Amino acid sequence: MSRRFHRYRPHPWHGLEPGPDPPRVVLAYIELTPFDLVKYEIDKQTGFLRVDRPQRSSSTPPALYGFVPRTWCGERVRALSPGADRGDGDPLDVCVISERPIRRAEVLLDARVVGGLRMIDGGEADDKIIAVLEGDDLYRDVRSVDALPPVLVERLRHYFETYKLVPGEPADVRIEDAYGPEHAFAVVEAALADYAEEFGAPEDALAEEARS
Repeated sequence: MSRRFHRYRPHPWHGLEPGPDPPRVVLAYIELTPFDLVKYEIDKQTGFLRVDRPQRSSSTPPALYGFVPRTWCGERVRALSPGADRGDGDPLDVCVISERPIRRAEVLLDARVVGGLRMIDGGEADDKIIAVLEGDDLYRDVRSVDALPPVLVERLRHYFETYKLVPGEPADVRIEDAYGPEHAFAVVEAALADYAEEFGAPEDALAEEARS
């Protein structure tokens, strides 16, 4: 049994590794499940999960939804999204598909990246990486979004196009297209590089913490 452990809870965004084999297999911190009627989001200062807002409509996420630690959507992510003015300044979002229902948030899981949705929200690049749960028997051979049932991708697209929709007001969200694994890998790598530039390498953060 490994004797390595965190004596104190690490910040889910800054204190965890981005995965066992990024950009192909990433760690996902889950904020939302398909059963949530309230939008939860990581509190960037404390690392706790907080209520962002109750969902105005009946729209619920069709898959597990969270982010990849130590990623940040900055200029490199924006450059991969023609039509975007800037990155959204958040960790990179990931949707994880699994056969067995996972009903609770604030869990960590390994996710195999298979594609993504190129989404622009209010002029900001807000890509949604699509992944499958690593070790899932039903999706064990899936390596590309094209191998998923089309209705799953359709549901993801519909959710993100409508989850902020207010009746009578124009939508400010658009999804340009769905892309495959190679572009998804490039987006993950760009988000990792954007994070390192914005926040420094993990060893730099540890050294700064030791000095404080």
